[in-house]
Amino acid sequence: MAITTTWSVNNMTHVDADGGVILAYWSLVAASDAGGGETATEGGKQRFEYDASSSDFIAYADLKESDVLGWIWEACKEGEETAEKFKSRIESERTAKVQAQIDRKAEQATGLPW
Repeated sequence: MAITTTWSVNNMTHVDADGGVILAYWSLVAASDAGGGETATEGGKQRFEYDASSSDFIAYADLKESDVLGWIWEACKEGEETAEKFKSRIESERTAKVQAQIDRKAEQATGLPW
């Protein structure tokens, strides 16, 4: 039995004139392959400010999902946390929720005693 996590950018809003992204909607889904439908999700929206003249600016048409996820992880980190630590922390929290669902199901049974 394995629990997998999948990050997605579900939608974005950008400025047509220069291709700058100003809003991204994201989600993380942790799911078990055990066949019991156990899942846990996290998601939100992230606003961005950008400088189209910056050397690291990536216009909307040239973006990859991994670029935007990197921005999201960077924007959502807390305190001294790195973007990678944020990503890992959220994945661990969702995975733990899925594991708790699996554990509860293993301890319970359905049916009737007669």
